[in-house]
Parts: sequence; structure tokens; C-alpha cells
Amino acid sequence: MSRFLVLYRAPVSSREQMESSTPEQRQAGMELWQAWAAKAGSAIDDLGAPLGEGVIVRDGEAYNDIAGFSILDADSQQTVVGLLQDHPHFHTPGGQIELHEMLRPPGM
Repeated sequence: MSRFLVLYRAPVSSREQMESSTPEQRQAGMELWQAWAAKAGSAIDDLGAPLGEGVIVRDGEAYNDIAGFSILDADSQQTVVGLLQDHPHFHTPGGQIELHEMLRPPGM
């Protein structure tokens, strides 16, 4: 079993999305997420959370297009891609999903 980091990217920050939506829109969005989570089931290791704006610890600028994350467990990357095909984040204008396998550090 492998672990995968799912990054939810969007041109508008999670904070802006939440502040500009109505309570009804937020509730409808949560219902979509809950339906997706029920479908993904035990593949979800950590459903994750929306993310605020990032800061760079040393030099440079933060890429503030990462709106949130999840961690999923699956036998293959293709399995996770299949789980993400109808993900509610695709309802976000300009929303993209980026997937990374979490590799074990050498010797661990």
C-alpha cells in the first residue's frame, strides 16, 4: 500500500472562496465533499483541510495556489486517479488536483 499527497490548486485562495460564498453554497460544497469521502472510504488516510496563505521560510515568494490537501492510501497511482475523477474540487473555477506519491526516505 502506498500513500499519496493530493494537492488542491486554485487561482483563488480558500479563505477568499469561503468568505465570498453564502452559507448555502458552503453547505452544498460540504455535502459534495462528504459524498466524495463516502465513496473514497478507507482510501482516505487524512481528509485534510483548506489551507491559508503560505510564507517562504528563507528567500523567495510563496506559491499561494495550493488551496488544500488530502492524504490517500492505495495500491497504485491509477487507483487514486480513479478516485479523484469526480472530486468536488473540480467545481472550483480553475481548480486542479495534483497528486504525488509519498516515498519512504532511504533507511526508513
